[in-house]
Amino acid sequence: MEPIIEVEGLSYTYPDGKQALHEVGLRVMPGEKVALVGANGAGKSTLLLHLNGVLSGRGRIRIDGHEMGKSTLAQIRALVGVVFQNPDDQLFSPTVYEDVAFGPIYQGLDQSTVKERVLQALAAVHMADHADRNPYHLSSGEKKRIAIATVLSMQPKVLVFDEPTAGLDPRARRELIQLLGELPQTMLIATHDMGLVEQLTSRTVVLNQGRVTADGSSARILHDEALLLANGLR
Repeated sequence: MEPIIEVEGLSYTYPDGKQALHEVGLRVMPGEKVALVGANGAGKSTLLLHLNGVLSGRGRIRIDGHEMGKSTLAQIRALVGVVFQNPDDQLFSPTVYEDVAFGPIYQGLDQSTVKERVLQALAAVHMADHADRNPYHLSSGEKKRIAIATVLSMQPKVLVFDEPTAGLDPRARRELIQLLGELPQTMLIATHDMGLVEQLTSRTVVLNQGRVTADGSSARILHDEALLLANGLR
């Protein structure tokens, strides 16, 4: 089986001169749910933003067999759905339906297909009865679910999350982790939530100052106190 995400020798320097990634390598197999952990500034978000071409550094990225480049960017962005930490960054329409429909409409799908995609996505996040609601009147947990639905409506093979449980109360957090466990897509999840890592992911990748310092089973890494301490995770 070939990896669905393959990153080789990825380096990136921001315009201010800060090097955020140093020769990062990563392979994720189809169906894996992988945690990406590290202290603030470790490079987690920078790495995620390379996976659908928001940022472009030196190195090689392949998604589902497609080499990242100008000619494949649209195809790769259809394969990789990014869910940002703040759902308000993805919700901007008067109704939930319109937000979830935006991606399929942009893809040029016909009205009946768009409606089918929207209903399927809302059902997947258990929000089918919220289509006519105003997103700004929803709770934080509900907004997170709708943000996920806006990505699911484009039927990606890979879901990328940046701090999915940030700002949620205990119940909403618990329900979101359960929801993510139900979804079949390959996932790469940048998080500080070690409970999420333990409950949801089988594998954890540790970043420290833009470098991969550990990659292994979540159970092993979570119980390695010295490793966690050395990487600013305790």
